[in-house]
Amino acid sequence: MHIETLRRYPVKSLLGEELPESEVDERGLAGDRARAVLDVATGKIASAKNPRLWRDLLTLDGAAPPGDEELSRLLGREVRLIDVPPEGAELERSVPERVLAEGIEAEVPYTVGTLGAGAPPGTFFDFAPIHLITTAALATIGALGPRGRVEAARYRPNLVIAAEGEGFPENDWVGRRLHVGADVVLEVIVASPRCAVPTLAHGTLERDPDALRTVARHNRVPVFGTGPQPCAGVYARVSHPGLVRKGDPVRLG
Repeated sequence: MHIETLRRYPVKSLLGEELPESEVDERGLAGDRARAVLDVATGKIASAKNPRLWRDLLTLDGAAPPGDEELSRLLGREVRLIDVPPEGAELERSVPERVLAEGIEAEVPYTVGTLGAGAPPGTFFDFAPIHLITTAALATIGALGPRGRVEAARYRPNLVIAAEGEGFPENDWVGRRLHVGADVVLEVIVASPRCAVPTLAHGTLERDPDALRTVARHNRVPVFGTGPQPCAGVYARVSHPGLVRKGDPVRLG
């Protein structure tokens, strides 16, 4: 196995950028989720997980976002770019199945969660600082869906790992270690439950409801004692820092 693609997302829920290499420490890839958009009216972190309000975040370049005034005009709400989360920062996650059934403009139920249970304090990660997915999983999702392919960018991974075979091999990595390149060691924590984000337009990529629908049909995995959830990829924490590069070998420890 090896790293096929390395990506970071400088602003939470905005478009990311591909990297040739990156330092990795307990806070993930250098510069990943360094900032976020704050909804001034609610005090919550803006997230495309609530597509009715925030899907337009995925049209913006996270490496060069506009200032607060222009962002507020583009999004139709008063927002601010922040680099330190408010204490107890929360975000809204629309129920994915309801988004699929009723559409991205519908007012559907949502849950409210706090940031980064599996990440260091003061970060903007939904859960953990590293998200990865395999080429095997992406090929399987694509083959099972009507388009015959699915783009990795829809799932917003930090690492796309080239892995042979079919199915979702990373499901079996939970509780194990991944050695990446010469120094980095990742501890795989849990499968990644998917929200509505993969279905949304990402920059030039058009909407694709099957990016979630196919996963919901073919890869439901129990997550932290809950019932089976539609999952693609896994979350990990960093147990040993270092430099990673595109093409670096990856092995299970």
